[in-house]
Amino acid sequence: MENNNYDLIGDIHGQASELLKLLAKLSYNCIDGIWQHPKRKVIFLGDFIDAGDQQSEVVNIVRPMVEVGHAYAFMGNHEYNAIAYYTKNADGSYLRPHTESNTNQHSKFLEAYKYNDAQYENTIKWFKTLPLWLEFGSLRVVHACWDEESIRIIRLAQQDDSFLDDELLQTSSIKNTPEYNAIETILKGKEESLPEGEHFTDNYGKIRTKIRTKWWKSYPANSAPVFFGHYWMNNTIEPLSTNTACIDYSVARPGGKLVAYRWNGEQTLNKDGFIFVDRD
Repeated sequence: MENNNYDLIGDIHGQASELLKLLAKLSYNCIDGIWQHPKRKVIFLGDFIDAGDQQSEVVNIVRPMVEVGHAYAFMGNHEYNAIAYYTKNADGSYLRPHTESNTNQHSKFLEAYKYNDAQYENTIKWFKTLPLWLEFGSLRVVHACWDEESIRIIRLAQQDDSFLDDELLQTSSIKNTPEYNAIETILKGKEESLPEGEHFTDNYGKIRTKIRTKWWKSYPANSAPVFFGHYWMNNTIEPLSTNTACIDYSVARPGGKLVAYRWNGEQTLNKDGFIFVDRD
């Protein structure tokens, strides 16, 4: 990372129109088909797909920015799920079962590539090039939870690498392996079980018996700032603490917002750093 001028953009979920508006509001320009800024770069926090109606359009904006060096991006749980839904294990079954619930959650993405198998495969391959987190000394970014133990497990499994290789993909798809638990934490957050008999229905209609914890409340105050998405916030747009910030404000939901944080190297985060556009 050659400078400290980064615009961190939260979960997009197929809302390309809002992404274009936000890039323009951040003073990025589309030159030769690629959005760019003369002095800044974007860091995309994952979850490019599912929910919205502009799945391939989002990928076609983000991917060229990353490939030519105008942006960084890493994996969200929806990209991980897409890879696992596509990939078979040794016995021929899919790593993410093609249940009605899983398929419905993933339907917008599948529909977008329904008539172009080659583009579908190519997009999955690109997802696999995205790291699971980014750390640049004075800045940390992760999709759902910065957890040192989970990161250590992944690094041990991959010789200090933060990318999802084929072996890690296979082992992390097996419930209750250390790799499975580590990926679940990094990409979906820490969870605690609800009392017996208690449950709730999530944004995708799935019944849940566990609830996500506010792990950032125990994030050390002397650590580098950490940015994350994933949590579909709907409250005041501001840092959660002096060095933690969620920048997912539910653009996938009517009335939501697509949010960015304009970071210039500061170690104490401030409310003025947030820039957003409303969902159409």
